[in-house]
Formats: sequence, structure tokens, C-alpha cells
Amino acid sequence: TVSLNSEATMSWKATVFLDFDDWEHFKKIFKEQGNAYYSKKDYPAAFNYYTKAIDASPKTASYYGNRAATLMMLCRFREALEDSQQAVRLDDGFMKGHLREGKCHLSLGNAMAAARCFQKVLELEPSNKEAQLEKKNATTLLEYERMADFSFDKRDFRKVVYCMDRAIALAPTCQRFKILKAECLALLGRYPEAQSVASDILRMDATNADALYVRGLCLYYEDCIDKAVQFFVQALRMAPDHEKARLACRNAKALKAKKEEGNQVFKNCSYDAAYQLYTEALAIDPNNIKTNAKLYCNRATAGAKLKKFDQAIEDCTKAIKLDDTYIKAYLRRAQCYMDTELYEEAVRDYEKVYQTEKTSEHKQLLKTAQMELKKSKRKDYYKVLGVGKNATEDEIKKAYRKRALMHHPDRHSSATAEVQKEEEKKFKEVGEAFTILSDPKKKMRYDSGHDLEDDGCFDGGGDFTTHCFFFIHFFPF
Repeated sequence: TVSLNSEATMSWKATVFLDFDDWEHFKKIFKEQGNAYYSKKDYPAAFNYYTKAIDASPKTASYYGNRAATLMMLCRFREALEDSQQAVRLDDGFMKGHLREGKCHLSLGNAMAAARCFQKVLELEPSNKEAQLEKKNATTLLEYERMADFSFDKRDFRKVVYCMDRAIALAPTCQRFKILKAECLALLGRYPEAQSVASDILRMDATNADALYVRGLCLYYEDCIDKAVQFFVQALRMAPDHEKARLACRNAKALKAKKEEGNQVFKNCSYDAAYQLYTEALAIDPNNIKTNAKLYCNRATAGAKLKKFDQAIEDCTKAIKLDDTYIKAYLRRAQCYMDTELYEEAVRDYEKVYQTEKTSEHKQLLKTAQMELKKSKRKDYYKVLGVGKNATEDEIKKAYRKRALMHHPDRHSSATAEVQKEEEKKFKEVGEAFTILSDPKKKMRYDSGHDLEDDGCFDGGGDFTTHCFFFIHFFPF
């Protein structure tokens, strides 16, 4: 008697001479042992015994079917598919073989092949509930694929992710669906999720070109262009015809080169050239949100240097729309608002910056903008006299004489009462302006933002008669 646990019995290569009945006996034992381990959910052991049964009888369809079922439990669906296909090749009427082949196709994402297998089962056994349900699942999977393809073409990446989540629930081992989901997550800016999916695939298959491409895509969209190029190159080594990796690699290299060229000419103070280069860089890949946000901000900086403040503000707004956490874009836009005296807008941007990063520098910028806003709500005496804020005492005096003559009541004595009233008002404002700006102390307090009326330093400019006397006394005709 030979023990079944001995090496001699377990190896069909052993030199053992057995008659037909002995072989049949061992085949039966191997199958039964496989069934026993399968029932106990010890699938590796069951796999080993079913393999021995197949070695003993390679023409028995049910043995391949049993091993296919075991491989399915081990999530080795490609191997299970081969066994189930072999089973139905040996016996086209083997219903379980067709059913298992269909399930393998479905799990791997081949819905059309799965539907054909389930249809074959229903031809053999029309009342088979499992085949009816699985065929419906295959039809549903085909519909999700169709919807995903349509949505991808329309760039509705959220819809694609939705479809792929449901497709993966029906086809859990389909790498194609997982890759498509990961790619769309990357296009939606959900980089950690996309990288997680790609990394899971790469752990099982380090040479998967699609997963390498998605990893590179995430890095590319996070503005880590050098690392991204490495992944794209690796993907192309694995699959030289990978068109998406080739295009992404080309875009990444072009974007990096154009941006660096723009930065260099900006450093050389060639602002027009820098502006043009940043514009060309922005045209390379509209999908690269993070890099494009930086490019818009860079172009805004060049635009500000060229005094194109409206365009600079627009570029900063575009940068913020792409990345609402981009502090540099808020700061640049706020400065442009300050330069164009849009102080309320500047205060809003500086408040946003200070709420995010409470630094002393940002606090001072906000304080300055608030002061300028306060000052802007008062009468602008420099504008009243038509001089700049750095005007000298002599320039202020000359401007006062010119404006006072322009609005003096004697010049408008023949005008309508309405015009005379308006000119008197302007003449009074000119007097107020000169009273403040010609006095060094009052001018200093005015320039620093103090409200002179509240401080009691100025009584509102006096009455009309006082201004007439003042003008005649200092500037007689």
C-alpha cells in the first residue's frame, strides 16, 4: 500500500506502474480531495489537487471546470478563463464551463463575450436563473461602457468616473476600467485618488504602460514636470505606440521649455518678449490647470511691468479661477488694483490673503490698502488742483492760481444761476485744496490719511466770501 501523502503518489512523473483501475482510483481521490479543500475554502490546496486530477486525466472537462472555479475564488480570472475555455472545448454541452467562462469574461470587462457565454448556458438550460441575471449584468456593463465613451468625448469626466465605478462593481478585475477612471480623476484634479488607483495596478504589474502614463499625468498636472516626463518615457518603453503618453510627454517638455524661456527673458527685463512667451505656453495644454495658473500669473506680472493693468488683473483672475488657493495671484491682482486706484477690490484680495496666511507682511499690505481706501473716499485735493501727489510748493501755488482763475465768480457773472452756483462750488473746493496742501503740517496729515475735519484742523474750507478775499489778497489781478 502506498500512502497518498507520499512524494511517489503525488508526482505523476514518478516511475510507478499502475493498471487502469489504479489510475481511475487516484483520479477520483484527487478530485474528491480538491472538492473537500474547496468546501473548506482552502483554495490553494484545492487548486493543487484539481491540477493532479487534470494531470491524471487531461481530457476530463469537469476537472478544468473545477480548477476554473478555484482560480476564480483566488481572483486569478485570466487563468480561470483558460481553464473554463478548455472545459467547453472538451465538452460543448458542459453548462458550468460556459457559465464560468462568462463570469470570467465579465469580471475582466469583456461584456460581449460574457453575454455570448450566458446565452449558450440559456440554450442548454433556459430556466437557469444565474445565467439570466449574469446576462443582464453583461448588458448593463455594455451600457456603462457606452455612456463612459460618450462622456469622455464630451469631456464630462465626472460622468465617466460615475460609469466606471459601476462598471468596476460588475467587472472588479478589469484594469481597463480602473485606468480610465484614474485618468479621469487626474483630469478632474483629484490627483491622490488617481495615483492610488494607478499604484494599485503597478503593484500587480510594474510594466503596465497605462498605469505608468496615469502616474505621469498626475505629476504633470501637479507641475512636477521633470518627474512626469520620466513616467511618460517609461510608459513608452513598455508600449512604444502609447499615443497618450507620447502626446503628454511632448506637451510636458514643450511647456517646461517655453515657461523657462519666458522666465529668463523676464529676468532680462524683456517684458514684451516674456509676455508673448507666456502666451505661447498657455496655448500648449489647456488641461494643465496648475501650470497654467502660474503662467497666467507670470503673464500678469509682465503685463503690470508694461502698464497693462487691466490685462494683468484679467490674467490674475483667470489664474485664481484655475487655482483659488494661489496666493501669489491674489497678491499680484491686489497690487494691480492699487496701481489703478481700485482700493475696495484691493482690500478684498488682501483680506483673502491675510485670512490664509497671517504674516506681518500681509497684514501691512492690508493696512495700507485700507488706508488708501479711506483716503479715496475723501475729496482728492490733488485732483482738485490738477497736480500730482509729489508736487512742489511752487507747483501747488501755480496750480491754485490757474484753477482759481478758471472758477472765479467774476468770470461767470453773466452765466445762468445754475452755472454760477456750480462754479462757486468749484472755486470753494480749490480754496480748500490750497489751504490744506500749502500748509506743510496739514498736508502731511492729509497725505497720511487723517480726516482733517474730524481732527479740528480744518473747518471745512470757510465760506465763499472768505475764499474770494483770500484769492484777491494773495493773487491780485
